[in-house]
Amino acid sequence: MSTRGRGLHGHVLDTLGPAITAGEYPPGSVLRTDELAQHFEVSRSVMREAVRVLESMHLVESRRRVGVTVRPKAEWNVYDPQVIRWRLAGADRPHQLRSLTVLRSAVEPVAAGLAAQHATAEQCAELTECALGMVANSRGHRLEQYLVHDVAFHRVVLNASGNEMFARLGDVVAEVLTGRTQHEVMFEDPDPAAVTLHVRVAEAVRARDAARAEELTRQITTGALHELDILAP
Repeated sequence: MSTRGRGLHGHVLDTLGPAITAGEYPPGSVLRTDELAQHFEVSRSVMREAVRVLESMHLVESRRRVGVTVRPKAEWNVYDPQVIRWRLAGADRPHQLRSLTVLRSAVEPVAAGLAAQHATAEQCAELTECALGMVANSRGHRLEQYLVHDVAFHRVVLNASGNEMFARLGDVVAEVLTGRTQHEVMFEDPDPAAVTLHVRVAEAVRARDAARAEELTRQITTGALHELDILAP
C-alpha cells in the first residue's frame, strides 16, 4: 500500500478522492477545509495533508480566501495510479477501461517490438516465466493468481523496450489489468487464445523477431478491446 493509503488523511482520501472523480463535486465546486475536517472528524492539519495529495494529482487547487476548488477533468493527472483506481471504482468505469485499453493498444505493440531488439537474456527468461505462470493459472477460476503473472508480463515488456517513457506506464497497465479483475470485467477464465498469444510474444522476443512480437501484442490488445465490447459496453 502506498503512503497515500495510510493514516487519517488516507481515510479522508479514500472517500473524498472517489467522490471528486465520480462527479459528486463538479469542477468549480469550492470545498472548505474547516467544514471538511468537521465532516470527516479529523484535525485541520490532517485535512490539509489530504488536500495536498489531491493537489499533487491536479484534482483540486487551493487558494487563500477562496478555499479548495475542484479542477476541470482535463487538468487531472489521469496517469496517476490512484486516480485510475478511483475512476475504475465509479460509474465512469466503462469509459475509463476503454480509454486505458486504447492507450495500451497504442503503446504495448511498439514496446514489444522494441523489447525483441533490446531485452536482456534475464528479461527474456522472466517474460517466459510470466507467460508460463499465466498458462498454469488460466483454468479453474484462478483470476487473482493469473493477474499476478499477467501484470508482471506486461511490466517486463515495457521495461525491456529500453524506452523509459514506456517503462513508466507499467503502473498504468497494472491498474487497468487489476481493475478488470477486481470489478469482474473478465470472463471466469481468461480467453485461451489470449493466453497463447502471451506465450508466443515471449517466444518472439526471445527470438529477436520484432515484427512478430509487435503483431502478436497488437492481437492481445485488440482482443482486450473486443472483451470490453461484451463485458463493459
